[in-house]
Amino acid sequence: MSGSGRRRRTPPGKAGRAGTTRLTRRGRILAWGGGVTAVVVLAVGGVGAWIYQDLNNNINSADVDDKLGADRPENLSPGSKNILVVGSDSRDGANAKYGGNDLTTMQSDTLMVLHIPANREWAAVVSFPRDSWVQIPACEKGDGSSSAPHKAKINEAFAIGGSSGKVAGAAACSIKTVEAHTGLRIDNFMSVDFSGFKGMVDALDGIEVCPKQPIKSDKARLDMKAGCQTVDGETALGYVRVRYGVGDGSDIGRIGRQQEFMNALVKKAKDKLTSPDSLYGFLQSGTKSLTTDPDLAGIKPIYALANELKGIPSERLAFLTVPNYPREADVPSDLANVVWQYPQAANLFTALANDKEMTKAQLQAAVKDLIYASQVRVRVLNGTGVSGRAAAVAEKLRAAGFTVTETGNAPETVSRTAVTYPTGLERQAAVLSSQLPKAQSSASADAAANVVTLVVGPDLELDELD
Repeated sequence: MSGSGRRRRTPPGKAGRAGTTRLTRRGRILAWGGGVTAVVVLAVGGVGAWIYQDLNNNINSADVDDKLGADRPENLSPGSKNILVVGSDSRDGANAKYGGNDLTTMQSDTLMVLHIPANREWAAVVSFPRDSWVQIPACEKGDGSSSAPHKAKINEAFAIGGSSGKVAGAAACSIKTVEAHTGLRIDNFMSVDFSGFKGMVDALDGIEVCPKQPIKSDKARLDMKAGCQTVDGETALGYVRVRYGVGDGSDIGRIGRQQEFMNALVKKAKDKLTSPDSLYGFLQSGTKSLTTDPDLAGIKPIYALANELKGIPSERLAFLTVPNYPREADVPSDLANVVWQYPQAANLFTALANDKEMTKAQLQAAVKDLIYASQVRVRVLNGTGVSGRAAAVAEKLRAAGFTVTETGNAPETVSRTAVTYPTGLERQAAVLSSQLPKAQSSASADAAANVVTLVVGPDLELDELD
């Protein structure tokens, strides 16, 4: 997990020109290219009207409202905002030479949610590892058909919805997936194309990075020596994308590297963007690569967003990563994916949904007590009256890594799926409930000892467990 560092606040009366202090602190909130663009806009209030209009026309708009359906989370904290930020890796145009040639749909390498509370006194950015193994809901595809719900890496949602090459569909499927697993209502989205990221770096005459070991990757088009060096946009793109052969080769490590790079980019922008030419080139690249929902589509709304963030102190900006662990711990054959750690992930999302601040230190303390799905012993009882349901659900749970101790029939049929547990197994029950979002979960004095009991109701669809 990565977090924002502490930086001394500017004393009263010592503020510099617009964009100086804000850029270093607030720029890190939104991270990725769209965020940097938003914050730099704070420094261009005096540019000519023709430049404003030129930049304003660069930003693309994509309306997703008609693709999200009616089954969405409520905003439990009116006045708060959740903004989905996606780093888009399409294979069209300037991006055609990156990655594998077998990719025919839009891709996403970065996925995060910026939560801005109603009181605007703190903020949090939650990164979602692209290898998160989650349920992708049914989404509208480019040919008018809908995909079936299934388990996959979370970034597949962007590819499914973007099969037509349209950002609206890609963003909509990502929003549906994130909402389904977090309970957070997504209010806005920003999609930033990699090609624009390169232009932003080049407008700053490169960014200094300091890899601790040499990096060579044909896929990421990288051949870097160890040690500090200034990289251009082309190399920077490979550096923030490279995964294998660096550190532990995980997406978690890549998330940390991306956040560190964005810190360096924002710092360089603060020093470099005093030149009108550099500023204009930077904003041209940033705005041309940006697609947002209609409410954010323009310099004015992005400026307004950045302005809302300017009073947040640096020590109350939190960079968080969804608590997770390698899925290999539950499914030994899966060496490629991670699963979210429960109940810690659910507690994080619940806190944000209710506008309660979660710091990096709090999250780190919470994730120390780790429970794998394979450590959860489950008794599965059939409450549907339909023969074979307990066995079918048990098979799915075993495939997900749970330890199923027995199957059988419930004493009576039920209308809803339920999870019950004895005192002391609250966290184990939360791990199981994470796979069953519709299930009611409760402690019971009559619950079987040392196991979590799942009574299968007619509302449980087997594909929810795939």
